[in-house]
Amino acid sequence: MAGRINDEDVKAVRDAVPIDAVVSEYLQLRNAGGGNLKGLCPFHDEKSPSFQVSPSKGLFHCFGCQEGGDTLTFVMKVDHLTFSEAVERLAAKAGITLRYEEGGYNPSHQRGERIRLVEAHKAAAEFYTAQLESPEAEIGRKFLAERGFDQAAAAHFGVGYSPAGWDHLTRFLRGKGFTDKELTLSGLSQEGRRGPIDRFRGRLMWPIRDIGGEVVGFGARKLRDDDNGPKYLNTPETPIYKKSQVLYGIDLAKKDIAKASRAVVVEGYTDVMACHLAGVTTAIATCGTAFGGDHIKILRRLLMDNGSARVIFTFDGDAAGQKAALRAFEDDQKFAAETYIAIAPDGMDPCDLRLAKGDSAVTDLVEPRTPLFEFALRQIVARYDLETPAGRAAALDEAAPVVARIKNSGAQHEVAVQLAGMLGILDTQFVVKRVAQLARWARDRGGKGPAPGRGPQTVPQAAPAVASGPALNLRNPVYATERELLKLALQRPDLVSPAFDAYGVDEFTAAPYAAVRQAVMEAGGAEFGAQDPQEYLVRVRDAAPDDAVRAMVTELAVEAIMRRTVDEAYAGEQLVTVRLRAVDRRIRDVQGTFTRLSGGHGDPQQLTNVQNELWVLQQYARALRERGAAAL
Repeated sequence: MAGRINDEDVKAVRDAVPIDAVVSEYLQLRNAGGGNLKGLCPFHDEKSPSFQVSPSKGLFHCFGCQEGGDTLTFVMKVDHLTFSEAVERLAAKAGITLRYEEGGYNPSHQRGERIRLVEAHKAAAEFYTAQLESPEAEIGRKFLAERGFDQAAAAHFGVGYSPAGWDHLTRFLRGKGFTDKELTLSGLSQEGRRGPIDRFRGRLMWPIRDIGGEVVGFGARKLRDDDNGPKYLNTPETPIYKKSQVLYGIDLAKKDIAKASRAVVVEGYTDVMACHLAGVTTAIATCGTAFGGDHIKILRRLLMDNGSARVIFTFDGDAAGQKAALRAFEDDQKFAAETYIAIAPDGMDPCDLRLAKGDSAVTDLVEPRTPLFEFALRQIVARYDLETPAGRAAALDEAAPVVARIKNSGAQHEVAVQLAGMLGILDTQFVVKRVAQLARWARDRGGKGPAPGRGPQTVPQAAPAVASGPALNLRNPVYATERELLKLALQRPDLVSPAFDAYGVDEFTAAPYAAVRQAVMEAGGAEFGAQDPQEYLVRVRDAAPDDAVRAMVTELAVEAIMRRTVDEAYAGEQLVTVRLRAVDRRIRDVQGTFTRLSGGHGDPQQLTNVQNELWVLQQYARALRERGAAAL
C-alpha cells in the first residue's frame, strides 16, 4: 500500500517552491497591483487575463472560471496529477527528500504513475545521450554534422542515439527498477514475441519536453536504408504524452516568447535547432501533427495577447507546406496575436537555409512580412481564372467567407478591401458589403448554436443550479462589506485581530461567507493568522467543508482589497459596519418580540428581559455609530 507523505514534508514543499515560479512555467505573468500577478487562465479560454497569483499568500484564483488553490493545487490541475504526484514533483524541484508513513518509502511502489513515467523518460534521455558517443552512433553524429550541428549543439538540445539492438534500453531501465508494465505504458518499449523490446532502435533521438521542462516523449529519425519504419517515429499517445498538446522546444523558448511577445513555428526538430543556434530563440515545432487549437492555447498564455504579439509560421514552399499554412489559417482567429507566414527562397527550410546562407539568413527569414490571411487568400484566388467575370465571382464566393471570419470589424473591412484588389473587382464597396453580410449571417447562426469552431467564442455555461429561488449574487452591495471584511481577515489578519474572532457566524448573512467565517474559526482565527500567515491560509482552506467553500476562501484571499491604502482605520470601518448591521437585525427581531409580548398576554418577567435586551442593543448601536471601532 502506498505510504502517506509526512505532513511536515508537504508543508516544507509548499514553503520551498514559490507559486509564481511554478505558474510562470506555463504562462506569462504581469503585475496586477497590490503585490499580485495576472495572466491568461490555463484552465479556460479567455481574451483578457482574469487569472491572478498572490506570491505572498502562495495562492492563485481565476475570476473567470473560479479555479483556485495553492501551488500544489495548480500543479495537480494543470498536469492532471494526484496530490502525492504533485508533492513529489515539487519536492524534486526543491531538492527535498520526502518521508512516507505507513511502512516507509518504497520508490518502486509509492511513486505516482505520472511521476514514474516521467522518471523513466528522464533516464531514457540520459541513456540515449550517452549512446551518441558510442562507435555505433557514428552515423548519427555524421547526420548532425552534415546539418551544421556540433557536439555542443547536440548536448544543448539533448540529442541522443538509440542502439540498433532489440532491448538495450529496456534492459537498462529494468536495471533502474522500472517494471515491464511501466515501460510499455510509457511507450519506450513495446511487446515482442518474448517480452518487451525497445520501440526506438538505431535512430537519432530528440527528447520532447513539456512546458515545465520534463521529458514526456521522443522523436526518432531514421538513419539507415535497411530501416523499414517511417522517416520520423514519435512516441505513441501515453498518459503523459499527447502530441496535440506538446510543442518541441517550448521549454527552451518560453521565456523569450514571453519577453519578446513573439513565437516562430517551424516544421521539424532540426529547424528548431537551426533557428535557436541562429539567434531565433523563440522557435518551436509541433511533433508529428498539424498545428492546432491546443498548441494555440499554450502560446496564447505566453504571448498574453497584447497588441504587439506576433506568431510567424515557416512552411516549406511545396504543396504540403502550403496545405499546412492553410490549415494553420483555419485556427488563425483563435489568436489575438497577428499571424504571419515566412517561406524561404527555393523552398528551403530553416535548417537548409542556415547551411546554405548562414545564421543571418534565418533571422531575416522570420521577420514578419506576409500576413497569414493574405497568404491564405492568395492561395484561394490562385485557383481561379480572374480574367473572366465567372472566375472572379467564384473566387469571391470562396474567399469572402474566409474574410468574414475575422472578428475585428476594422481589420475585416481592411482585408475585404485588399481582397477586392486581389480579385481585380473595381467596386470595392460591393466586396466589403458582401463580407459584412456573411459576417452578420454567421453571427446570427451563432446565436442559435454555431457549428463547432465557428461563430463568436462563447463562455462555457455552468450547469444550472438546483435551487427554488434566484441565484445568490455575492457581488450585491448588501454583501460587499461582509466580503471586504473576510478579505481582510484572510489577507491582513493583523488588522482585524482580535476583534474579528469575536464575530459570530450569524453576523455574515450570505451562506458562503458564513461558511468561510466558520473555516477561519476552525483554523485558529485571525489571531493565529497574524502570527503565521502562510500556515493560516493552508489551515483555512483545509477547514473548508467542500470544494465550493475552499474556492471561495482562495478567491477572497487573492482578490484585491477595495481601498488603495489598507490600514487599521479602514479595517475598523468594515468591522463596525458588519457588526452594526448584525446589531440592527437583532434590534428588529427583539422589537417584534416586544410588540407581541406587550399586548398583555405575555409573561411579565419575559417582557422585562426583552425590554432590557432591547435597551442594551440600542445603546450598543449608538456607541458603534458614534465611536466606531473603539466601541467594539
